[in-house]
Amino acid sequence: MRNVLNRSRSAGAWLGLTVAVFAAALQSSQRPVRAATLEPWRHAVVEEKGDAGIVLMAGQPNIADKHGLKIDYVQLKGDALALKALLAGEVDSFEGSPGGAIIAASRGADLKVLGCYWPGLSYGVFAPQAITSIEQLQGKVVAISSPGSLPDLVVKALLDEHGIPVGGVHFAAMGGDADRFRSLSAGVVAAAALSMEFVPTAAQHGLKLLVDAHTELPKYLRVCTFVTGDGLRRRRNATVGFIAAQMDGVHFAQLHRLETIDLTRSALKIGPDDPRPAYVYDDAMRDGMVDSTMPLPLDRLKWMEELLQRTGNIGTPFDVGTMVDPTVRVQAAAQTIVK
Repeated sequence: MRNVLNRSRSAGAWLGLTVAVFAAALQSSQRPVRAATLEPWRHAVVEEKGDAGIVLMAGQPNIADKHGLKIDYVQLKGDALALKALLAGEVDSFEGSPGGAIIAASRGADLKVLGCYWPGLSYGVFAPQAITSIEQLQGKVVAISSPGSLPDLVVKALLDEHGIPVGGVHFAAMGGDADRFRSLSAGVVAAAALSMEFVPTAAQHGLKLLVDAHTELPKYLRVCTFVTGDGLRRRRNATVGFIAAQMDGVHFAQLHRLETIDLTRSALKIGPDDPRPAYVYDDAMRDGMVDSTMPLPLDRLKWMEELLQRTGNIGTPFDVGTMVDPTVRVQAAAQTIVK
């Protein structure tokens, strides 16, 4: 696992990026925290894509510094790897869909979910133009990230929704979103679970969005933040500060469209002609897809637990409520600075 993390790129290379408007918006009369006093925090995320400006905003110095933290982002190919990194003690927290974490907790892992800043499922299944329904995927190969990852569990949930046996589709682990999109474009697979950022460019490759998962699975949570119970006990103050930084980062992104899109372009090293950052931003801001209050919807977590039982990912009943810790979220909300 350590080798995996060593190969992952950290967002630290660009954390020093200065955005004039961003800095001006967060001016504070308080004396800034000196760099020497900042507490390090390592947070695992899925590798950067069109939502990078929203995902990484909390780590910008004018937010992270004010919460006493230096946030380093560890980028991995999928949230299943991010979960493994947390359980191995290589990072302090990770964000991803709750599916994998619920499965791990049902098997004894000491995991706590602290809030979900991206409750809306901005994800879907893409396929060639010739495929017109999810039922046509039976017997075909569908690209996912890895077993237990968001793409894997979303496809299984959609199959369950349509009454299709999970065994009726062949799953191929093919890395990150960009890797899966290339495989689908080349005709290596019949369909792929992908972020909605590929909607504006799909037609150029003879592809289309076959199923909008947000429409078909409105209770499916896309991104929540997790820590271990032991980590929370040992570093509670830093954990509260990190959740407050996430709240502030998302809130700032909600208020500043252009700055968030610019941060995405800088992170991905792409030009203004690439439509993905703007599309993802606008898609994320509709219908409450992102929520800076980082809610903890227990009803949706229970729905996901029941879904995982139906798809065979959880063998015995499990009380998902034991994973929920609402106290950190309450403390963090009192420490936010972006108004």
